[in-house]
Amino acid sequence: MVIERKIAELGIRLPAASKPAAMYIPVKQVGSTLYVSGQIPVVDGKMLHPGHVGEEVTLEEAQEAARACVINMLAAVRYHLGDLDKVVNVVKIQAFVSSRTGFDQQHLVANGASQLLFDIFGEAGRHARTACGVNQLPLNAPVEIEAIFEVETE
Repeated sequence: MVIERKIAELGIRLPAASKPAAMYIPVKQVGSTLYVSGQIPVVDGKMLHPGHVGEEVTLEEAQEAARACVINMLAAVRYHLGDLDKVVNVVKIQAFVSSRTGFDQQHLVANGASQLLFDIFGEAGRHARTACGVNQLPLNAPVEIEAIFEVETE
């Protein structure tokens, strides 16, 4: 449980994995690849910093929301795998940022997620990435992040 210990050292508590709110599954495994559905920054049952980045939500709040997305993502991955030490690599993340027209710092919002993945997994946490602005996200979320992981197979 090296990764769980690292998460605890960072002062992070992983929540219980949330149930899907629509017709999808949180994690789909194909061989050694995990496809993780988009995660939004719900913390203790409430949306963290709802609204559009650059309007109701600051860059710093959006980066905090991106971190929360990763925490929720890791909860889903832990539930699926049973052990986060089975993660070999973070392959790619896609960050969708609900932002006002003219906001052009989606990449900096995504840095909140990227940095946390690096802090937890080290070099294995470095990943390819897409960050794009969107008009609206489910439940007025400021950020939604999905990911692809490489994992050990038995």
